[in-house]
Amino acid sequence: MPLSHPRRSALSEQVIAALRAQITSGEWPVGSRIPTEPELVEQLGVARNTVREAVRALSHNGLLDIRQGSGTYVVATSELAGVMQRRFAEADPRHIAELRSTLESAAARLAAERRTEKDLKQLDALLLRREEAWESGDKEAFVTADATFHLAVVSASHNDVMTAMYADLGEVLRDWLREDVGERLTPETYMDHGRLLEAIRAGEADTAAAEAARYPFLCRLGGVPSPAA
Repeated sequence: MPLSHPRRSALSEQVIAALRAQITSGEWPVGSRIPTEPELVEQLGVARNTVREAVRALSHNGLLDIRQGSGTYVVATSELAGVMQRRFAEADPRHIAELRSTLESAAARLAAERRTEKDLKQLDALLLRREEAWESGDKEAFVTADATFHLAVVSASHNDVMTAMYADLGEVLRDWLREDVGERLTPETYMDHGRLLEAIRAGEADTAAAEAARYPFLCRLGGVPSPAA
């Protein structure tokens, strides 16, 4: 639906807001290429320069990546997520694992205590999607499905601050998982998450916390041995 046409600065802000909404809603997921400039001009009913200005603004804020000759891609779901990704891109894998373990363990404990039937239905569906993605052999689909499942566990904690923080770290964690999985999916990198879900379903907070805490250290961590090694 074409946007209204107030003064240029306000119109530019409208376009930025419209594009951001496509990203945050998941309509344009992380890793996807957004419509071309001419397509956006037609969809929004604004001038090419206004679209270009909005795309550049979101690129500067870390949500979009403009790749010459290829297109513009979504790289983060919020400004803070973009900052987080740049800030921790070169972080020690062990430190990322420790962060994941701490956050996900605390969230899983709360999820076991607070989860609703709606949460459990979503977790069941997401765990199935994760396993289907693994069976397909599609690495990127698996990374997305795995990250979505873990975010849903955190969300089931019903701690909005913890969930928002974890979501903003999402792309950092996805990058870490991509590197850990390697070029292709192999049996050595698969981890069953069924026990975590069953512990949450049963309300077994200690078991859920322990399961969530150990997953990051079962990964290869780019060659870094786990604390148990």
